[in-house]
Amino acid sequence: MPLRVLSAEDLDRAVSMRDAIQAVREGFRALSAGRARVPLRVHVQVPSGVALWMPCALDGVGAGVKAVTVFPQNPARGLPAIQAAVLLQDLDTGRPVALVEGTSLTALRTGAATGLATDLLARPDACVVALFGCGGQAPRQLEAVCTVRSVTQVRVYCPTPAHREAFAAWAREQPWLRGASVFAAPTPETALRGADVVVTATPSREPVFRAEDLAAGAHVNAVGAFTPHMREVPAEVVRRARVVVDSLEAAREEAGDLIQAAAEGAFQWDRAVEIGRLVEEPSLGRRSADEVTLFKSVGVAVQDLVVGWLALRRAAEVGLGTEVAW
Repeated sequence: MPLRVLSAEDLDRAVSMRDAIQAVREGFRALSAGRARVPLRVHVQVPSGVALWMPCALDGVGAGVKAVTVFPQNPARGLPAIQAAVLLQDLDTGRPVALVEGTSLTALRTGAATGLATDLLARPDACVVALFGCGGQAPRQLEAVCTVRSVTQVRVYCPTPAHREAFAAWAREQPWLRGASVFAAPTPETALRGADVVVTATPSREPVFRAEDLAAGAHVNAVGAFTPHMREVPAEVVRRARVVVDSLEAAREEAGDLIQAAAEGAFQWDRAVEIGRLVEEPSLGRRSADEVTLFKSVGVAVQDLVVGWLALRRAAEVGLGTEVAW
């Protein structure tokens, strides 16, 4: 039986952001219900960064594993900081059925989780977005927010002026922006003040904004920090926010924003709710227009699995990808 290889272009043609948001909705629902088996990912430090392996099996769908590397110095070499490949396997026979380009899949499924969290937690009238980070995750993060809310203004900040100007120019050309204005913010404060939805997609080890600059009623998607030593969100924001995570088990091991806030007495783990439970019980989410909400994502393999399998099904239907004898 052949194995289907899907490129980044194949993935983009097969799965829209709205499709990916729906897929991760069902994936998170399955995870919280105990139908997805997702061991903690394996981390291996190497001289240039970290290598990770992320397995998952989901009843009624399939199995798979993502091999991903995070090498922070790669952009200076003209390479993505995050590179990955996802192997999909048949759940009955164990046969490999597809290999999906994982860098694009990671950006798509991570953006989809942000889109889902924003849809569930942000105020319905949220329209101003602050985006921290201009790297490989940023485009899909912004697209996802624009998919679920009628965005009118985007402020983007990263430390390098040329990078934020380039990202703003790129964003203005995207059809999903639907005429919203985009500004390259000169400071974190300029980006944040008055923002309804905040996205942090950086490799920072220190908070990227000040708690006092966050508006009442804002929703924060914190997706960059994925180790205990990384941190994007101030402890005071964690203290005051309604906290939702992708996986409690993974967050306890990897979510530096929450781990460090807990160590400082600003957070108790029994406050956190998995997003899969929120899908089932929306009453667990936002309680008032002035409440601050926080979605802390470290990324879990069920996201890769459900979006990868959706891409495979769509690709098989229309003949996308390359079949390789196996």
